[in-house]
Amino acid sequence: MRIEEDLKLGFKDVLIRPKRSTLKSRSDVELEREFTFKHSGQTWSGVPIIAANMDTVGTFSMAKALATFGILTAVHKHYTVEELSLIHI
Repeated sequence: MRIEEDLKLGFKDVLIRPKRSTLKSRSDVELEREFTFKHSGQTWSGVPIIAANMDTVGTFSMAKALATFGILTAVHKHYTVEELSLIHI
């Protein structure tokens, strides 16, 4: 058995404080970011939001719809290997 002694935080332990902004309108917000992965060196550009891998949310149709906005989807585990090999987003 492994005993973990490091600090665990929940939603009640964390406070996200609002910050003043210099933007004049919410439409000026740019959500797209570019990430470079440490070990592969590959880059990904998109909105850093991932749709949940729940069986009604993490579907291929949801992945295709969100991909048009640069948003990722974690597909659910109920797809077969054959179904996963056929998807091209």
